Parts: sequence; structure tokens; C-alpha cells
Amino acid sequence: MWIEFLELLARGASIVEYEAPVIEARAAGEPADVVDELENGKQLALQIREMIVAQQRRESELAALYATADDLARVSDVDAVLQAIVHRARQVLHTDIAYLTMNDAEEGDTYMRVTDGATSAKFRQLRLAMGEGLGGLVAQTAMPYATSSYFTDARFNHTKTIDSAVKSEGLVAILGVPLQMRPEVIGVLYAANRFERPFTRAEVALLGSLAAHASAAIDKARLLDETRQALAELSEVNQLLRSHGQAVEKAADAHDRMTELVLRGGGVEDVAVVLVDVVGGSVTVVDEDYRTTASLGDPLDLDSDRIETAVLESRRSRRAVRIEEEGGVLWVAAVVAGQQTLGALVLAGHQDLTEVDQRIVERTALVTALLLLSRRSRAEAETQVRGELLDDLLRSDVGGADLETTVERLRRLGTDLGEPHCVYVVGVAPSGRERTRSAAAHLASTEGGLSGIFDGNVVLVLSGPDAGGRSQRLASDFGKSVGLPVTIGSAGPSVDVGALSATYHEAARCESALRRLGRSGVGAAAADLGFVGLVLGDDPDVPRFVASVVGPIVEYDARRGTDLLGTVHAYFECGGNLKRTRELLHVHVNTVTQRLERISSLIGDDWQAPHRQLEVQLALRLHRITSA
Repeated sequence: MWIEFLELLARGASIVEYEAPVIEARAAGEPADVVDELENGKQLALQIREMIVAQQRRESELAALYATADDLARVSDVDAVLQAIVHRARQVLHTDIAYLTMNDAEEGDTYMRVTDGATSAKFRQLRLAMGEGLGGLVAQTAMPYATSSYFTDARFNHTKTIDSAVKSEGLVAILGVPLQMRPEVIGVLYAANRFERPFTRAEVALLGSLAAHASAAIDKARLLDETRQALAELSEVNQLLRSHGQAVEKAADAHDRMTELVLRGGGVEDVAVVLVDVVGGSVTVVDEDYRTTASLGDPLDLDSDRIETAVLESRRSRRAVRIEEEGGVLWVAAVVAGQQTLGALVLAGHQDLTEVDQRIVERTALVTALLLLSRRSRAEAETQVRGELLDDLLRSDVGGADLETTVERLRRLGTDLGEPHCVYVVGVAPSGRERTRSAAAHLASTEGGLSGIFDGNVVLVLSGPDAGGRSQRLASDFGKSVGLPVTIGSAGPSVDVGALSATYHEAARCESALRRLGRSGVGAAAADLGFVGLVLGDDPDVPRFVASVVGPIVEYDARRGTDLLGTVHAYFECGGNLKRTRELLHVHVNTVTQRLERISSLIGDDWQAPHRQLEVQLALRLHRITSA
């Protein structure tokens, strides 16, 4: 009798079909024990069916995730990319609808670009101003927002147009996350249901990950469109010159090698190698600040002002520009992506270039732009992830499973906070903050640390035992990089990841104290600030403070058997009066004078100045307390 249920399982029958064997047995007047056995078999078969359905559901979710990654890796058309993203978002979150809006820079609003599961024409044609509705708030703040009941949620700026469109689609629960292409939000990705339901943190993170990949995919698709155009133009030149023998072979070689370079993800140095092999001469690649980043052949001593002028002309004309220098003729081709200048290619060793060679130089600049943007996109994606993880760690309420999850994600990025690590809070004028953030992100990426913006501060977490010493070097290096004074307060080292928030706050207090003390442009830890550091530090290092202030006197007394420390104490007790000090110590006034001169030679002539007296007196009292 069990064979009937196995057959039903094998062909994926519906639930109602499992009742048939029991009903037939009852109709045939089978004994009660037979009917009961069939009933038990039916229940067991239904349980097995439910397990199979659940397993199929999990397999479907995994397949959807893998398919998402595959789509984003292969698709190059922007519209196809967006459609794939929205469809997969709806699949993996199991929502009634998913959709994506894009920002319109010209109109200053956002508009519906792609939907999956939408039934209302009004909803599919929706436009909303920045800051209106849930999506407008996400686009304006660059933060994810979720609501289990949209119409009763007062956080959003409800308007008649938006509420009417949402109502026409029957939406109730909505989750929106920003699509970011630093430094701006380019759109919002949504998942929504037509019934009330909360969205879990895992769902928010999942949709956020899809949005981050979506931004990179959109950027990649746009870049590939530009590359196709550049390669198409290069191919057109190649076809035109096939009748010219050697020139044709040169253009074909350049085309093939550049195409291969793009496909295998080559670097800027590879571009220089190809250009020198095909055209000859020597090549120097400069960045947007006209600093050399790669060079092949004889090194060039470049005049940045002349190069900048040539780059502007090259960008305007979209051609390589010829300039004459004392060392010879240079050909400059601007490396441009959209409205952004990424640097330039500088070719030396040619008095004149043929039309073919000049075109090759220009197309090489386009390929260079593609590679630089691709590298930047990858770096920005990693920087964004590291910044988000740093934000999680610095929140005072992080702990438990959330902390373990964050630490595990860091470990996958190559950051092990199990090693001693220090926190650096970087202060700089607003005009230099973005460049400082970029410099900190680069350092964190190369050294396996973390960086980001937290509470308006540029924050850097690096492994190492010497917070104070390294903060001094970082302040100097960052200051030279941005051309502005950079002040760095530091704290640590610590191996307690859960205490990272407290370490950050100590470093922030130290940075604030440095600025208030008029020491902008330097780096220090709380322990380097004397008695101020005792106040700022969460774990004051009293022995270190005492040793830094009166340590030489203590060592001198220990070596010579003298009591200079007692003389200093008596001198302060007597208000700096030599006569009263002599009477208190029962020695001649000349002896007091000689001892005070010896003390000055040990800790500096300014120890009696008002700003030093407080430190010395505090150190004396702490020394007596800790030595008692």
C-alpha cells in the first residue's frame, strides 16, 4: 500500500491527491487498521513532500544568488544589468515586487527605471522629488530605510502623488537601499510586499550587497560602452590603413594587444609597454595631479604647468597635443572618463607622429581611462565595505553575534583585529577632508586595516604597538599629501575588538585636545600630552607620565644618593622662596641654589615656568603616592 504514496512523491503530486488512497480504502470497506496504516502513510508522505519542497526552495534561492553574480559578471548593457538586478532582488528576498529608481541630475528628481512584479501603470511612470517618500529620503541621505507599514510611518514626507501611486500598486511594506557611485547616490533599489511585514537586518544587508554590486555593474557597463566605442574607432582606423602595408600591421597589432589587455584586466604599466612596443619612444603616465605613476623608457623631467595646459587642450580637442620642451618634443594625450580627467599619457622620442601613431596614442589613453576607472571601482567598493564594517565596530552597542559576524567579514578582507591595533582620528580642514579620506583608505587597504568617516571624523585603524610614534609620522605624511596641516589623535594598542569604540573616543578626545592646545599639524597619543593625557586617557599611564616629567631627577637621586626630589618638593611648598626653602631643609641658601641649578640641568631650565610647574608638581605628588 505504501507504493501509492511513493508514486505520488515521485511525480510531485498535489496535496489533495494524497487523500485518495485513504478515501478509496474507506469506500471499499477496508478494516480500520488498514485505514489507519494508510492514514499514517499519508502523513509521513506529506512530511517527506514538505521536506522536498523546502529543499527545492533553498536550492532555488542559492541558484538565484549564483545567477545574480553570473548576470552581473557577464551583462554589459545597462538596461539589461538593471533588469537582472531587480529580478534577482525580487527572487532572493521573496517579495511581491522589486523596482529601481535612478536620479535625474537635470531635473533634480528621481524616476522609475525598472520594475519587476508591478501591475500599475501609474506606479511604473512615477517620478518623485529628492526627499519625498521613502525612496526620496534614501536618495537624499544615502542611507537604507525600511518600513513594515508605509502609510502609517511618519518618518517619510508623504505626498499625494507618491501615496496615490503606492496605493495603486497595493504596497504596504517597503525596503529601499541606495545605489552609490562615490561620491554620489545614483539611484535606489527597492523590495516591497503588498502585506505588512518587517524586514530583517539580514535582508537589508542582502539588498545592500546587491545594490553595491549593481553600482559597480552599472559603472562597468558604462565603461564598457565607452571602451566599445574606443575600440570600434580603433578598429575603423585599422580597416582604413590595411591598404598601407606596414602601417596596417602596426594598427592591427595595437588593436589586438589593447583588446587583450582590457579582457585580461591588465594595468597601466601594461598599457605603457604596448604603446612603446607599437609606436616606440618612451612613455610616462601621470595622475590627475600630474605626478608620475608609471614610466617606461628614459625618465622625463616634466614641467607640471606645461603638462596641465597640454592636457586641457587635449581634452578640448580630443587629440594628442604636441609640445616642445628643452629636452625635445612631447606628445600629451589626456586620460578622460566622462567629465573627469584622470591623468595623461606623455610620449617622448618622436619629433612628429604619423596620423596612425597619433590615433594609437589617443586610443591608448582611452584604454588607460578604462583600466584606471575599473581599478578605482574595485578600490571604492572595498573601501565602502571596510568603512561600513568600521562603522559597525565603532558603534557602542555592537556585540555578540553581530560582532562575530563583523570580525569574520573583516578576516575575509585580510584584516585580523586579533593583533594589537591602534585607532587614529584625523583632523583636517574641510577642503582637505576628501583627499585625507582617500589617503587613509589607501593606507588601510595596503596594510590590512580599516578606514572611514565616523561622527564626521576620518578614522583609521591599523595594527602595531606604537600609537603615539606612528601618529606623528602619519600627520607628517598626510600633511604633505594634502598640502594642509593634519592633526592626528591616537589611542591603543588594544586586542579587544569589543572595546574599539572606547579606543576611538579616547583618540578623538586626544585629537580635540591637540587642536585646543594649539598643536595642530602634529600627531600624538594621550600619553604624549603630559598631565592632559592623564585626563583624556581611559587607562592613564601614571608611571610613564612621572618618568617623562621627573624621571631624570629620580634616577640622579638613586645614583648619587641625593634628595633633589625633596628639594623640588620643599621649593614648591615654600612658594618658590629661597630663604624659606633653606630654613625648611636646614641647609645654606647657596646649597639650595646649587641644587636648583642641578635640577634645571636635568629637566630643563623652564621647569619653574607656570605651564611647567603644574606638570612637575603633579608628577611629584603622583610619585609620592605610587612610591608609598
